[in-house]
Amino acid sequence: MPVVEEAPAKVNLTLQVTGQRPNGYHDLQSLVVFAQMGDQLEFWPSDELSLEVEGPFACDLGAASENLVMGAARSLQARYGLSTGALIKLSKNLPVASGIGGGSSDAAAALRGLCRLWELKPERRDLADLSLGLGADVPVCLRGEPCHMSGVGEEIIPIRLPSGLWLLLVNAMIPVSTAQVFKERQGRFSVPAALPENWRSLDSFMASLALAANDLEEAAGRISPFIGTCITALSKTQDCLLARMSGSGATCFGLFAEAAAAKKAALMVSEQYPDWWVAAAAVKGSTERLQRDPLEKLPNAMTYLPRVKTP
Repeated sequence: MPVVEEAPAKVNLTLQVTGQRPNGYHDLQSLVVFAQMGDQLEFWPSDELSLEVEGPFACDLGAASENLVMGAARSLQARYGLSTGALIKLSKNLPVASGIGGGSSDAAAALRGLCRLWELKPERRDLADLSLGLGADVPVCLRGEPCHMSGVGEEIIPIRLPSGLWLLLVNAMIPVSTAQVFKERQGRFSVPAALPENWRSLDSFMASLALAANDLEEAAGRISPFIGTCITALSKTQDCLLARMSGSGATCFGLFAEAAAAKKAALMVSEQYPDWWVAAAAVKGSTERLQRDPLEKLPNAMTYLPRVKTP
């Protein structure tokens, strides 16, 4: 049997750009959560290191040799002087370059899965340092739990969420360049909001989210008006607590306090916009059940794929 790892979608509930370093990297502060759905990776013993990709968004990826999953595997081999290979199978269920950390989450899952396959037991700090070299979002994806993330991705503090939170993710399938979004923002920075590490109620949680928005949303919306369309569509659904863009776009999310409300909204949005990718799922770590088994799949999570256009 293969080693199996989930690579859940990462969602930035808040995202503040707080500065820029001499090397060009931006300092960020973000409240990050993960959806109970995403990509999946399988790891099989092999003499060679190889990657096979399948799934609804497989065709949107570049060459397998350039995939961040392979970069993670090679970095792990180099760090521990290994010549052992692996056959990695990636089921690509998340849209590519969409602001929900698909590639970073895949790389983090590759590190976790290969450590299991190759029977490595690295120190957490060692693996975190290695993951940061792969990308700013990889360390938080390696943790895979609700966190405050700051700096260039290296500062991570776990948080406790109110129970029962659900996400509705929508993407109009119009890609937005992260570099272009930062350029459009023109070097403006925010004062970091002081957010707690746990919340006693949903009301206090929502009050905290009101203190920090997504600093990149306005710039991304000027580049792609579809982002505003997505946020408006989410805002109009019944019982949506908050509608924002995640990361640098173009995926947007609606936050809900109940599964039924999120699933009802998913059905409504998918019927109104059949060419969009729409997915509803629980927030990992926001219920007692998910805290016991954070990688257990929920059978009642739902995804609507974009309608395939015919000539």
